[in-house]
Amino acid sequence: MRVVLQRVKEASVSVDGEVLASIGTGLLILVGVEEGDTETDADYIANKISGIRIFSDGEGKMNLACLEAGGSVLAISQFTLHGDARKGRRPSFIKAARPETARPLMELLLVEKISGMGLEVGTGRFGAHMEVALVNDGPITILLDSKKLF
Repeated sequence: MRVVLQRVKEASVSVDGEVLASIGTGLLILVGVEEGDTETDADYIANKISGIRIFSDGEGKMNLACLEAGGSVLAISQFTLHGDARKGRRPSFIKAARPETARPLMELLLVEKISGMGLEVGTGRFGAHMEVALVNDGPITILLDSKKLF
């Protein structure tokens, strides 16, 4: 499972002009599920997301997790995170999990894992063409991979 995590001042996701979810201060996470990912991968990513200390404390140091900073999470499924563009000019997405595998793992990550840790979670619509708007804060962008590739 691969995640691009961004600290934001605000973010929203829309489909066909309808705003599905929006947050103020918090984390925008783009989530790619890889073929072969399991609940163990979701656990690893959820623990990283809920515990990562990238919000400023009273002294201006990145010392607080999202929940401690009063933030929320906006999660967007994004199979293209597993795109491989090393050969040719068209990316290959063969490592991305099929929807019947990715959707339940995405829901497990969000509903049971992250929200179970006390964070409010908004989502887009799985498989839809989404428009994501954000105001990056920092900017701070962190890459997470449950296979620990980076």
